[in-house]
Amino acid sequence: MRSLLLPLFALTAAAVEQASNTYDYIVVGSGPGGGPLACNLARAGYSTLLIEAGKDDGDNPEVADLANFNAAANDPNMRWDFFVKHSEDPARELKFQHMVWRKRDGTFYVGLDPPAGATQLGIWYPRTGTLGGCAMHNGGVCALPADSDWNIVVNKTGDTSWEASKMRKYLIKLEKNTDAPAGSDHGVSGWVEISQSYGAVPAQGSDGWNIDTQLAIATGQNASNLASLVRRDILAGGPDKDQQTGFFAMSGHVDKTGKRTGPRWYIRSTLNDPAKYPLTLSLNTFVTRVLFSNDTANPAAIGVEYMQGANLYSASPRYKNGTKGNLTQVFARKEVIVSGGAFNSPQLLKLSGIGPKAELAKFDIPLVKDLPGVGENMADNYEAGILTLANRDLGDTGGYVVIMLNTSKTTHDRNIYAFCGSFSFEGFWPGYPTDYGPSQYECALVHMGPRSQAGYVRLRSADPQDVPDINFRFFESNGDEDLTEILDAVKTIRKGIRAVTGDVAPFDEQHPCAGTGAECTDEAQKDFIKTQAYSHHPTSSCAIGADSDPMAVLDSKFRVRGVRNLRVVDASAFPVVPGAFPVLPTMMLSEKASEDILADAKASS
Repeated sequence: MRSLLLPLFALTAAAVEQASNTYDYIVVGSGPGGGPLACNLARAGYSTLLIEAGKDDGDNPEVADLANFNAAANDPNMRWDFFVKHSEDPARELKFQHMVWRKRDGTFYVGLDPPAGATQLGIWYPRTGTLGGCAMHNGGVCALPADSDWNIVVNKTGDTSWEASKMRKYLIKLEKNTDAPAGSDHGVSGWVEISQSYGAVPAQGSDGWNIDTQLAIATGQNASNLASLVRRDILAGGPDKDQQTGFFAMSGHVDKTGKRTGPRWYIRSTLNDPAKYPLTLSLNTFVTRVLFSNDTANPAAIGVEYMQGANLYSASPRYKNGTKGNLTQVFARKEVIVSGGAFNSPQLLKLSGIGPKAELAKFDIPLVKDLPGVGENMADNYEAGILTLANRDLGDTGGYVVIMLNTSKTTHDRNIYAFCGSFSFEGFWPGYPTDYGPSQYECALVHMGPRSQAGYVRLRSADPQDVPDINFRFFESNGDEDLTEILDAVKTIRKGIRAVTGDVAPFDEQHPCAGTGAECTDEAQKDFIKTQAYSHHPTSSCAIGADSDPMAVLDSKFRVRGVRNLRVVDASAFPVVPGAFPVLPTMMLSEKASEDILADAKASS
C-alpha cells in the first residue's frame, strides 16, 4: 500500500486546468451532506463530480419502502460493517449483550457466551455504501435541533449567519412538507418530501388509545385532547419550540405512500433534468486520498485519487481480501469537498496528510497539515428504552407516537425524544431486531445534549481499505448526570404503562427493570443503561470551531483550517450532536454550505 502514499502530488494550477478529467468541484460522498451539495453546485452551473463508493440501491424494496428499514440496514449488498467500542474498559465491553464475534466458519455469533475459537469483533455499527448514504437505511426520522445547537457555532466563531433564527430558511428551502397547514413556516416545494406517515391516530377505545391516554396523563397532558396531541407538528417553529413537551407526530423523509425520500432522489432528478445540469455521478468509486499542490507552505487541494470497483472497502461484507482497483486521479479547478460522514471523513483526511502529526508519523503518512482535532471529539446521542410485553396480543396501536420530555436539571430545553409503539428496538447487531411477538410494546429513548464528547476515529494502518479504530467512550464525562436524565425518562414512561388497565395489562417489563411490577434500584437500572446503551448518530469528528481552538478542524464556512480549496460538509462538522436525529440538520447544513461555497465562487470570479 506504500504506493498509495506518495509524496505530495506536484502539479501546478495550469497543469490541472489542462487536464481532461477536471471539474469545478469534486464532492466525495453522496449522503445527506454531499448529495444535496453536489446537486446545488451543478444546478448553479458548475461542473461537479459526485463520487460514491457504493452503487445505486434506490429501487431495492428494502430501501424504497421505508417500513423495511431494518432489512435495509442488514442488507449485505449495501451495508458497511463497523465494529466499535463504547469504552476503554475491556471488561465493560464484554457486558454488552449484543457483542459480535466471528466464528471459525466465518459467520457471526452475537451474545455473551461465544463458541470456542471465536474472535471478538466489537459492537456492530452499520453504515451504508450506497447512493444517498445513510439516509437509505435509516428510520427516516426528521427532527430539528434546539436553537442552542445552531447558536453554539455563533458563540465559537462569531459567524452570525449560523444564528438559529437564520437557519430555518434552509429547512424551508429543502422541504416539501405534505402535512404543513396553510400559512405555516414550512417549505412546500423543496427537493425532499417530509410527512407524518408513520401511523394514524389509534381508534378510540383501542389498545393504542388506552396506552396513549395513560402516557399522556403521566407526562402531564390533557388526555381529552389526545387526537390532536398525537398529530402535533414536531417541526413547527416558534419561540418556545425547544421547551414544548408531550406528544407529537413523528415526521420523516417519506412520502404519503410510505416511500423513502432523500438525497438519492434529488441526485437522480438532477441527473435526469432536461436542463442537463453539469453533474457527473461516479458509482463504485473508492477515494483513497486527496491530492494537493506542491506548495507545501500553503497547500491547496487539487483533486482526489480513487480506485474503481465494487466493494473495495473492507467494511463491506462483500469485500474480498487483496482486491484492488486501478488507481486514477481526477482534478478540481475550484474545490474538493469531503462528505464521507463521521467515520470516513476523518479517515480520508488523515490518509491525505491532514490530522494529528504523531498519528500520521506512526504510519509514515506525509504531513500536509497538523490538525490534532481530526477524528477526535466525536459525539453521539445515547439511546436506550423501556421494552414491555402486554398481557395479550396487542390490537390497534395507531403507529408511533413521539413523547418529548425535559428531565434535565441544567437546561430549560427538552432533552429526551421518545417514540412509542408495538415494536422492539434494542440497538444494532447482525440480524437485529429481536421479535418478541404481537404483545411487544416499547418506548425507545434518544438522549439529547450528551455531556461526553470524548469519542475518536483513529487509523489502524495507512491502507485506505482498512477500517479505522472507533471508540465512542460513552459516559466518559459527567456520565451519571446523563444516566440520571435517561432513567428519569424511563420512570415517567413506566408510570404511564403501569397505569394501563383492562385485560391488556399488566405489562411484563423486559428491561431495564425486568418483571411485572418489579422494583429495581436506580443503581441497577443505571448500570443496565450504561452497559447496554447504543447509538447511530455519530457527529463532530471534524468539528467547526474557533480560530483559537487547537482542536478545531473547520472554520464556520466548512473550510479545513490551514488548507486551501478543501472543505468538509457532513455530520462530522457539527460541534455538538444536533438534537435527536442528525439527518435533517445535516441536509440543512448542506444547504448552508451550498450557499457559502457559491458565494465564495461568485466573489472570486
